[in-house]
Amino acid sequence: MAADERNMPFIKHLASSDRKTRTSALGTLRTFLTAPTTARKLTDLDYLKLWKGLFYSVWMCDRPIPQQNLCAELAGLVATLPTPSDDECAVVIPFLRAFWATLAREWTSIDVLRMEKFLLLVRRMFGASLAWVGDGRKGKKGNQWAGIRAESMLQLLEEWPFEKTGDLSKVPVGLRLHVLDVWVDEVEKLELLAEEGDENARDRSSQFLDRLRTIVEAQSKSTCKPVRTRAKESLSDERLPWNSDGLADKGNNRGDGDSWDGFED
Repeated sequence: MAADERNMPFIKHLASSDRKTRTSALGTLRTFLTAPTTARKLTDLDYLKLWKGLFYSVWMCDRPIPQQNLCAELAGLVATLPTPSDDECAVVIPFLRAFWATLAREWTSIDVLRMEKFLLLVRRMFGASLAWVGDGRKGKKGNQWAGIRAESMLQLLEEWPFEKTGDLSKVPVGLRLHVLDVWVDEVEKLELLAEEGDENARDRSSQFLDRLRTIVEAQSKSTCKPVRTRAKESLSDERLPWNSDGLADKGNNRGDGDSWDGFED
């Protein structure tokens, strides 16, 4: 059963024009989501309602520093969500699925003056998502960058930002392009490209990265030319191991024009 909206009154306050009201509502939301019994009772629709409120919380936030802090705070929720022992993904994956669904739905309505903060939000959420996979039972044999967290996250990425059918009505071009812009940066930050460390851990991270590569490669076959171009450019990034080892697919190095430099933080 979906959570009664009377038990989530903070949702409407997330979109308040008053900063203090928004800040208070975000604190209430954090407490609400970190309660294991509460979070597991939420439905997909409940998470969509939460993210609609959070979307407008970002929309209403002015000035660069508060915007950066808010994006970091929202991304930080991923690490604090409950991970029940019987199903580590029961809360995090629905929460993130609602994030991607909300951003995809609202993307084309974001005006140019507000776009930069939403670009930052996407980057932070993508990075936090990968970090959550990497923290999965860290230090316990065989689970970091492998297991249910890794599999569920890869499936989610293939379902939303790297949606492989090329359905631009589901995931708009601009959102696809931005995720293609940032994914290599974020895997580098998590040291997935590092050559040092435990051999078993490197093997698991390499397997995760190879799966991610396959998902991005599907974008290089998109019917949308800018998406094809950006996917190939990202796959030919010299930081990626298959390029530094001289193993890059030559097809990934072919540009087909209309280059777009994207946005930075």
